[in-house]
Amino acid sequence: FLSYLYRTVNAVISVDITRDLSLNAADLGLLTSAYYVAFAAFQLPLGLLLDRFGPRRVHATLLTVAASGAFLFSTADSLPMLFLGRALIGMAVAGGLMAAFKAISIWFPPERWALINGFHLAFGGLGAMSATAPVELALHYTDWRGVFVVLSVITVGVALFLITAVPEKPETHARSSFKEAVAGVALVFQSKSFWRLAPAVVMSQASFMSIQTLWSGPWLRHVAGLDRTTTSEYLLAIAASMTCGFLLSGVISGALTKRGVKPLTTLCFGYGILMTLQLPLIFNWMPSVLLSWMLFGFFGVTGVLCFPILTHMFPLHLSGRVTTSCNMLMFATAFVLQYGMGEIIAHWQRDASGAYPAIAYSTAFSVALFLQVTTYIWLILPRRQPAAN
Repeated sequence: FLSYLYRTVNAVISVDITRDLSLNAADLGLLTSAYYVAFAAFQLPLGLLLDRFGPRRVHATLLTVAASGAFLFSTADSLPMLFLGRALIGMAVAGGLMAAFKAISIWFPPERWALINGFHLAFGGLGAMSATAPVELALHYTDWRGVFVVLSVITVGVALFLITAVPEKPETHARSSFKEAVAGVALVFQSKSFWRLAPAVVMSQASFMSIQTLWSGPWLRHVAGLDRTTTSEYLLAIAASMTCGFLLSGVISGALTKRGVKPLTTLCFGYGILMTLQLPLIFNWMPSVLLSWMLFGFFGVTGVLCFPILTHMFPLHLSGRVTTSCNMLMFATAFVLQYGMGEIIAHWQRDASGAYPAIAYSTAFSVALFLQVTTYIWLILPRRQPAAN
């Protein structure tokens, strides 16, 4: 919940931050994507920590760092300080998803992983929903700095709750040496199966996160011409659709699996729909702006189906390192994309109201879609089966 709230909140408060610190689109893209670069950089160490010390202690400790980052963000008066605060948040909430996936793999049988992952991710969707209209409402009573002070206090409370209330399953942590732990990471990255799946999943989710957590807000204001209140309501609807996607992705995948449809086939089909849904956003061909964005939110989460697929490919004791390896690539790419899209948009001049033209967003979104298409082709290319002995 907190991870997605922190990830998405800049889509609403971007107007205030850019005004208070005189930022342009490139600055805003760099600032927001600081979350992603720190998130990505910590994924491999996180996987080692989760497999060795378990999700409860690791995640509770990290959340105290997130609280510190949120407080620093609330007091920052320059772009470097804002960047540092957001980077600390990104690094520390890196366990929000991965620690849960590790816990799920410990406590539940494999056939239920996709379903329970979807339920957990739905709470992330609720966090994204809370970062929209509720934050906009809070801004009537305080400013964006006050919002982050409150978030810092809440995050400390959650850390305390995790360390005191969450059970610990004994004898589930890997007792390997550091050298053996690193060798496990190397094993993941040497896997051909991993590299068949990872590029498409990474690019689809990085593109979705880059747009949904930041550029959807400016697009709705600058291209669709919506006011702040309506924009926050639309962002809430997009986040609600994403939450439904999280809930239903595991259910649908599980039901199709029982009917003989492989999870990878479901993943490919959903990815194809996601790419198609980006065309109306690029060319502004949409009978309903809200419906187009809600469909984008719903199918944007298709890539999470990769995590149970990847976990099944490797021994259980590597589950933390498998998911964090994919997540590292995903968030590193999201950093490059979100910042790069800001650089592209900033090439155009703003009008008197501070809005960028529609062509700026179309160009940035088109680059992201082109990269998705190339990785999708790689995913569906037929592979030669190894010859029988």
